[in-house]
Amino acid sequence: MSDNHRRYRSIRSALTQMYPKEPKGYSAKQLNVLAALISGIVGSGRTNYPQIASKTPDFTQLESRVKRISRFINDVDEKQNMQWLPFAAELLANLSSFTLVLIMDGSEVGRGCLSLLLSVQYRGRALPLGWLVVKGKKGHFAQEKHIQLISAVQELIPAGADVIFLGDGEFDGTKLQEKLEEFGWKYVSSQ
Repeated sequence: MSDNHRRYRSIRSALTQMYPKEPKGYSAKQLNVLAALISGIVGSGRTNYPQIASKTPDFTQLESRVKRISRFINDVDEKQNMQWLPFAAELLANLSSFTLVLIMDGSEVGRGCLSLLLSVQYRGRALPLGWLVVKGKKGHFAQEKHIQLISAVQELIPAGADVIFLGDGEFDGTKLQEKLEEFGWKYVSSQ
């Protein structure tokens, strides 16, 4: 068995343990793609789609794997509020012996949609914890959406963990700052 297969199987097994029951149907398909995505990033040490796809254990054409990864990341399911939270709690628990640096950013995704992403910094990379997706063009999210996302992720942070929140000028609203202080998080917002 190749390293790509071993790595993928190990990652998929670890992700599956974080679900309350064995994923079926569409959820299982999404889990397979997520495990392949993580495995490809780890195997290649890169984050561009062709490099990731080249390290996924799949016998389909490279272009097909690139499209699958691209669809997973860029396609928007409007009924879906949060993504990837099943393993975020486990990730945060394992990293909480260090200061958790959370990074929030908004960007365009898919066709006519925006995502608000909250990630944890680990070894120079931003690992996604959760995101919100809304229909819209370029622009900023409402402060309530910022608060909604950090509140959902805050529930996953182990008690007593030291947290620093980073964001650009979009994330300097007073209500957001009040919420961060309520959580006991330090924060830095830059222009």
